[in-house]
Amino acid sequence: MKFGVVLFPGSNCDQDAYYAISKNLGCETTMLWHKDTSIPSDIEAIILPGGFSYGDYLRCGAIARFSPIMQEVAAFAKKGKYVMGICNGFQILTDSGMLPGALLPNMSMKFVCKDVYLKVENNSTRFTSQFAQNDIIRVPIAHGEGNYFVDTDTLHSLEDSNQIVFRYCDMFGEITSDANPNGSINNIAGIINKERNILGMMPHPERCCDSVLGNDDGLAVFESLANVFHQL
Repeated sequence: MKFGVVLFPGSNCDQDAYYAISKNLGCETTMLWHKDTSIPSDIEAIILPGGFSYGDYLRCGAIARFSPIMQEVAAFAKKGKYVMGICNGFQILTDSGMLPGALLPNMSMKFVCKDVYLKVENNSTRFTSQFAQNDIIRVPIAHGEGNYFVDTDTLHSLEDSNQIVFRYCDMFGEITSDANPNGSINNIAGIINKERNILGMMPHPERCCDSVLGNDDGLAVFESLANVFHQL
């Protein structure tokens, strides 16, 4: 399986994603430039990494959505191939309409950088199959606009369609307001589209993929995706 990692001006987690996939996961990985107007045919999954694309001018993801590569990413996803947006990548996916909702400023109005606990709400996706249902994992966050919001009807649709993949929780798996680092509605930390091939999440699994760092809980996200192709 071959991955592509998109590099926007202002991305700062592209090398983290590249290392996690190429070194920790052991899959071939190539960088994709934001001005590229085509995606190599052998790429099966694309990562939109975290950072501050275009300096987060206007709002997070608002300018990156117009990069030439994003038209190609949208077409790539429509073919059933896999796209994963992490932090700023999630913001780009919502702003481009590839995932529902919006990422608003944190409820505290402060940038938050710390480890949080996540509950795996849906382990039947191509991004979470290596987890057990209701697994609790520890993953870093680093964002100022991670407050996920949708209207009531969309929230019900996400719940009914089992599109909520991760929720913020405490170390015991309890979904509480104290465990919510940014005010996200219903403690939502990550969602998937109805077609199940696009994942967006605010926490950074690529930053906890190596045991030398004392935590490799995030590696299973990438292992899950790679496992899809090992089974073909």
